[in-house]
This record gives sequence, structure tokens and C-alpha cells, in this order.
Amino acid sequence: MSADTPATTLPENLPATLGALRAAGHEHRPVKVEVRENLLSRMRAGEDRFPGVVGFDDTVLPRLERALLAGHDVILLGERGQGKTRLIRTIASLLDEWSPVVADCPINDHPYAPVCAGCRRAAAAKGDDLPVEWLHRNDRYGEKLSTPDTAVGDLIGDIDPVKLAEGYSLGDPESVHYGLLPRTNRGLFCLNELPDLAARVQVALFNVLEERDIQIRGYALRLPLDTLLVASANPEDYTNRGRIITPLKDRFGAEVRTHYPPELAQEMALVRQEAALDHGPAVPAHLVEVLARFTRLVRESSSVDDRSGISARFAIAGLETVAASAARRAALTGEEHPVARVCDLPSIVDTLQGKVEFEIGEEGRETEVLAHLLRRATADTFRSTLGGADLTALSERFTDGATVESGELVGGEELLRSVGPLPGLSELIARVTSDGQADPPNPGYAAAAVELALEGLYLNRRISKDIVDDRSIYRT
Repeated sequence: MSADTPATTLPENLPATLGALRAAGHEHRPVKVEVRENLLSRMRAGEDRFPGVVGFDDTVLPRLERALLAGHDVILLGERGQGKTRLIRTIASLLDEWSPVVADCPINDHPYAPVCAGCRRAAAAKGDDLPVEWLHRNDRYGEKLSTPDTAVGDLIGDIDPVKLAEGYSLGDPESVHYGLLPRTNRGLFCLNELPDLAARVQVALFNVLEERDIQIRGYALRLPLDTLLVASANPEDYTNRGRIITPLKDRFGAEVRTHYPPELAQEMALVRQEAALDHGPAVPAHLVEVLARFTRLVRESSSVDDRSGISARFAIAGLETVAASAARRAALTGEEHPVARVCDLPSIVDTLQGKVEFEIGEEGRETEVLAHLLRRATADTFRSTLGGADLTALSERFTDGATVESGELVGGEELLRSVGPLPGLSELIARVTSDGQADPPNPGYAAAAVELALEGLYLNRRISKDIVDDRSIYRT
């Protein structure tokens, strides 16, 4: 499966032959029955059926569960970055943890019902002594990113010229080199970006979805497949590279529409979950909120092509960039406990611009549009985090002409020194660390709270700000 799938250890004393498997009382279940029964079992136990999936609880997941309980092959249709592949990968967790297969079978035949010629021959010759191996559910998941150059042979299979040279006849089933789909027999196969498959390759999937078998080249090869097929696709009104041909769509049992997280809290949880922030600088919750609000504002902007979608990767990359900016500051200034601050946000505009498709009329204004939306997101976060806080003492610092300098290379302690003793600072810190991120809060969190307050005062036109050589100078 994915690169971060944990290693698994084969349990001891599992049956190693067909006879031992029968004696142990093992029952053979088709894949779709296996998924259905395991899903129902998790429902009854109140367990998480799709771990790590955020924002779909009341919309996508009930529809997907109905499709799986009905035994349907499924198309997940939605814009980029909506977690379609992540969701498909979690379906594999509904397979049995370990499943028996005929030893050395290229298509994972079940020992009770082998379908390939080699396994049938071995079963007839060895009987109850047929060797059995055990396959973990991680190894029963296959995935292919559809591309225009994907061939029928890649998915289904083709004649193996080496086997022909070894003496196999052209009509011999054992002269076939199996493609990805047969090699995921008795498992779950994911086809990402299905419309990108050429029409002739999509036609080759007809038999897989309807008759549950495959055909290779010019001769009939009856090879019943036991596979759950789940595909992902972008909406056809945006994906101009191709389309899903109508007869293939008709063969999928269910189409499930995905969406972006409907709630801000879900967007924040998703970004936190997916961003690679381990062992890096601390990122306070208010900056995660700014990134989540920024992402949602970009999605809603009339300057952005709404057919393309704004991926969750947009906010994830932004949060990782903010953390990287704080790490850079710590390395250059010697900060002992780096904490990301508002001054780290402007760096994301250039970084993320390539992830957005703008309307034609906005050419040349891309940076301006994103910077404006980032300021709006920061202002909204200031109101939600520090709204109602007494900032009189901070704003009065500027009435006598005082200035406070901040910036990407201004350390937290330096910022606090320039502000000086501040009544009410403890309340600001408590609001910024309300989720228990720092106990007790270090100077970095204090600086993050003060800088959010400064930026909020500026965005609400209570103080001014000048940008000089990548430094922000707050003044009256």
C-alpha cells in the first residue's frame, strides 16, 4: 500500500497445506462478501470504518458504505485534492488481515477454488498437500494511475514472448503475462484518474466489471476474477483530457461524489493531520486556522477557476512552508524554541501560486489576489482568536511615536523586547495556546500572540505598517 504502511508479522501456526486449511475450518468468502461482512462487523462494534478520512462522515461515507454493502464497484467523482485516493486506500482495511493463497500463484488463487491453469494442475496432483501461503491485506491492494499511454497489457495482460520461446503454444493460458488487475485477484484494485485511460483500454474493462473475467489478444481465456474495483475521476466538465465512456460508467454499480471539508474545523483537522511537521518548529493553532481560512477563501474567489478546485494539498503545503520559514529563522538567529508567527505567512503566496488556476481576466494579478485573500484570512482569524481581548495597552504603545519591528528574521525574544512589558500579555498567550500547545508557554508563543495582535490592529486600521527590506515596522 502506501510507504508509511507498518510492517506486519505473519502469525505462527497458520495452516501450510490445503488439508490443514480445511481441518482448521477456514471458509472461503468472495472479496465483496468479505468487505461487506467486515464492514457490518465494524458498524455493530462502533469502530472507525475509514480511519484518517476527515469531513465525509455525514455525506460521502454513508453513500460509500451503501455501495460496499451492495457489492458494487465504485467511482469516486470529485475535484482534485478531496481525498479520493486516501479514501480508497482505507477500504483495503476492510479486507481480512490474512488470507490464504496457493503458494507461488501469480494471481493469488484461493486454495479451495484455483482458477489459473498452473494452480488447477498443482491441486489435482497434490490434493491436500497443496502448499498454502498467507497474504496480508496490504498486499491485496493494487493501484494504477491512469495515463494516456497505459496499455491493455498493463492492466489486463499480454502474451509473454519468453514463454512462447520456451515452447508454450499461443493458445495456452500459461503463455500469458498477467497485468495489474489479475495480479490483484481476490483484492481491491484502484484506478486513479479513470478518464485519462484511452477508450480502447476502457473497453477492455467491460468484461472485468460485468462478466468478472478477462480476455487477452485474439483467443478466449476464461479467468474469473474476484476483485473489487474502485476508480477515481475528476468532473468531466473540467477534465478535458478524456472522459469515461458511457458503457463503462454503466458497469460501475455506484458513483459517489466527494467534496472539500464543509466546516472550518474539519479543514483545520485535515491540514494538521496531513502536514509533515514532526520534530519541526511549533505551529500555533491560529496559523493553521489562517491557512484553512485562506484555502476556503481561494476556493470561493471569483478570480479563481472554480472548475479546477483548490486541493487540500494547497493548505498542507502552505503550513509546511510556514514551519520551514520558522526553522530558517531559528537557524539564522539562534532561536532556541522556534515558533511560527504571522511574519512567516507572506512566504506562502509565491509558493502556492502554481497550485491555483486563475480566470483568464486575472492574468498578471495572481500574486495580488492571493495576498489580499491571505490578509482577509488573517483578519478573520484575529477576530476569532483575539476578538474581545483588551488590546488597549498594546495600541497605546504607538501613541507616542514608538515602533515595533518584526519580520521573518526577527527572533521571538527580540520582538518581545521591542514591545516591552505588556499588561494583558498572559491573556493573549492563553488565547493563542487554548488547545494546550505550550504548557508553560515559551517566549516563542508569547511572540506569536503579540504578532497576531499587532497584525490584527494593522488590518483593522488601528495602527500602520511599513514593509522595509522584508521587515514589518508597526507604527502609529
